[in-house]
Amino acid sequence: MEPLPNSRTEPDGSTVIRVLSYNIRSMCDDTAALARVIAACDPDLVLLQEAPRFFRWRKKLARLAAASGLVILSGGATAAGPALLCSLRATVERTEDVLLPLTPGRHRRGLATAVVRVGKARLGVLSCHLSLEAEERHAQAGLLLDQLAGMGVTHAVAGGDLNERPGGRTFRRLGDRLRDCWTAAPWGSEYTFPASGPDRRIDAVFVTEGIEVLGCGVPLGLPGVAEDDLRAATDHLPVLTALRLPASGD
Repeated sequence: MEPLPNSRTEPDGSTVIRVLSYNIRSMCDDTAALARVIAACDPDLVLLQEAPRFFRWRKKLARLAAASGLVILSGGATAAGPALLCSLRATVERTEDVLLPLTPGRHRRGLATAVVRVGKARLGVLSCHLSLEAEERHAQAGLLLDQLAGMGVTHAVAGGDLNERPGGRTFRRLGDRLRDCWTAAPWGSEYTFPASGPDRRIDAVFVTEGIEVLGCGVPLGLPGVAEDDLRAATDHLPVLTALRLPASGD
């Protein structure tokens, strides 16, 4: 497997970052394995789904961030599960947790969002976990796109557990407005679920135009990422993406 580019600032002012999207099933599995996987991916930004939401959820999320060499950016219970972590390379401009409309009898869903600067680049960031129900999921994708459009940024990255395979109506709705990073620059492995024997891709990272995708996929074979840890950490596999962000004039 070709190496995935490391984070760096280029001579022209552009910035290379690593973004990790990961459904962590409320940290109900092997949290030490989870932290090892995240740390080995060496991300600048982490888009989490199913972060802890109940008793002492902030403490649990903070413990995971510290064990992974990161800090909490936003989300958790206040976003109904999605959360954002970041490295100290990121300077935070603002954060916003958004609760999506609740359908009676279904789980509350939300979005964790932030605007950050990394080097000379300015970036909107969004983590999502969309509904299991097709119509609700499609509507939530529209709200996600509206949220990105209202963040006041030229460039953005959004990712999460879509609960849908490529070719589905919701996946296509997002892909019509954003670039699917796996399709743009496949790297590593494709399938993300279930971790014990993956046979489908229901987790994805998308970017707006103007961001160069250098590689995207499940980091099987990445140095430091053990297959045993991937199976033990949670029921999804993570998606790791390397992006080159242009220097921002914003």
